[in-house]
Amino acid sequence: MKVAVVGATGLVGSVMFQVLREHNFPITELYPVASARSVGKKIQYEGKEYTVIGMEDAIERRPDVAIFSAGGSTSKEWAPKFAEVGCVVVDNSSAWRMDPDKRLVVPEVNADQLTENDLIIANPNCSTIQMVLALAPLHRAFTIKRLVISTYQSFTGTGVPAVQQYEAERRGEDTSKTDRPYHYPIFENCIPHCDIFLDNDYTKEEMKLVHETRKILGDDSIAITATAVRVPVHGGHSESVNVEFEKPFTVEAVRELLAATPGIIVQDDVRNNVYPMPLLAKHRDEVFVGRIRRDESIENGLNLWIVADNLRKGAATNAVQIAEYLVAQKLIGNNTAVGA
Repeated sequence: MKVAVVGATGLVGSVMFQVLREHNFPITELYPVASARSVGKKIQYEGKEYTVIGMEDAIERRPDVAIFSAGGSTSKEWAPKFAEVGCVVVDNSSAWRMDPDKRLVVPEVNADQLTENDLIIANPNCSTIQMVLALAPLHRAFTIKRLVISTYQSFTGTGVPAVQQYEAERRGEDTSKTDRPYHYPIFENCIPHCDIFLDNDYTKEEMKLVHETRKILGDDSIAITATAVRVPVHGGHSESVNVEFEKPFTVEAVRELLAATPGIIVQDDVRNNVYPMPLLAKHRDEVFVGRIRRDESIENGLNLWIVADNLRKGAATNAVQIAEYLVAQKLIGNNTAVGA
């Protein structure tokens, strides 16, 4: 299996290598790929040193799969060029997520939709992935009518520049005159501003939760509203999700469905102070769900607290799991498909 990691020198790229190694992904040839300014840098993987190459060089080597984590504009330009030589692209940016001709995949939920014709596959937004993994079995059982979502998202989701801003502020340095990703300090602060504001006064991140959730669950009738907040946390993203179902449910049935869902760990024992936290989710692939309780203010209402490591299940792990599914189903490996 010839594997290209595009965005190899970025924050998610570094985690991608960790996940590939931990999952024993079958690699015969590895191509770390990055922008021109990073070409020539060295990457260590499984005791071997690899030299970072550029896009054109990587395409010429015709990888079987390319896992992209290099930003939307890069994906828009280069993903089709990889696909043209028969390479399956798993893209971690927002570039292809809402394209009606591209699959938006959380493997445990809808990987079975993938075919040999899907040469560009979209990895959902980090906050969407962990939430939809928990909601999918509940939607099948009770039919979701409405979602009210509040996120508490790690600054690591903004990438290396955000980590640098946080660390500088933690050291007491003044970052107000620097080219920082956040307009305000993130250290010891919460910023209700993830991505850019849109014409409806929601942020792009908030609307991703709306549109991507509907697409993955295959139901445009679900009413969804979201508020996304950036918090000074390393370990991952947390979400408070209020669900209104069409059908009646029991909390016990909800717990049982979630506990039986691959990739989910239920941590819900409030009598013993057991509930999900990003501190415990850090470096883990699973999605953790707790504070499972009925919303007593409405009929068929439920509250959930959902936590996951945004750099792993929210990005790198989900992408690798998509590639693993393609390998298992023999949808990649022969590099014969042509066309984007």
